[in-house]
Amino acid sequence: MQALNSPSHYSHTSNYHSIYLQTPIDIPPQQQTMDTSGPGGFLPQSLPSPSPSTSSLSSTTSNLPHPRTHPLRPGSAKEDAARRYVESRLLHISRRYTKKFQAAEEGDTVTGYTSMRDAAKDLSEVVDVLWLSGTPSLQIPYLLNIALSINTYLPAFPPAPAPTFSLLRKLDHAFASLIKGEDIFTGAILPGFQSGRRGGLSRTDMVRCQSLVESTRVLIVDVMSNEPEAGTEREDETGGEATDDDGMELDGESAWDEDESGYEMDVARVYEHTIVQLGEVLGHEPGTSLEGPVNDL
Repeated sequence: MQALNSPSHYSHTSNYHSIYLQTPIDIPPQQQTMDTSGPGGFLPQSLPSPSPSTSSLSSTTSNLPHPRTHPLRPGSAKEDAARRYVESRLLHISRRYTKKFQAAEEGDTVTGYTSMRDAAKDLSEVVDVLWLSGTPSLQIPYLLNIALSINTYLPAFPPAPAPTFSLLRKLDHAFASLIKGEDIFTGAILPGFQSGRRGGLSRTDMVRCQSLVESTRVLIVDVMSNEPEAGTEREDETGGEATDDDGMELDGESAWDEDESGYEMDVARVYEHTIVQLGEVLGHEPGTSLEGPVNDL
């Protein structure tokens, strides 16, 4: 299995850069730097932590790529191409999830997921593409659909803390920023929000988002309390690929038993920024859901 920070991890995102956003991609992703002057944007090394005194860098940053300066024009060829690209990727992910429960057939080119790690990796790439588009009319409905897919997929696999929490941090960053109309970490006005929040989430969108947030926070407690699949090894502490005693890569799933306190913190932080922003707009107490705070493990 490829490591999450390998060049192949960014293959679909890089293709999107080249075809739809016309962003140079000659430099390998590991060597690119964030370009704040142009409409494209390379993948930054990290984003600032909102509060070093209360959370660690690894638990608060999301590594979302830098978006376009302006949204794709509605009805344009680029917007249509971006929409078709995202829909095709999400359809492929859905097919792989469905194949998990079906017997393999001769000549079948689509293989089912065997771990949440792979599903989270593929979903994370789509989140990156949506964020790169800088287009709220694409970001909002598809990000909500991805959040729903996560809630569907999580119970079907053994715990995979590192990739799961990494994906959820990206969604938290995206939702909270789209609700506020600016990047919650950098304060930069988002593309499409130069005239205020009118291009952002509608009240209906926010109610749906709140429901997804609450259900995810309950679900993640149950999922992460489960035992990893028999025969799997734990992930390393950096969230990379797990290895056996000989240093060979394994499809490891859970480091829960090895670093329980750290992942308890991650459970408590699921959608933390989105909860605050929803609370400010919808009038609910920040940091709590309608059913109360998330339970401790």
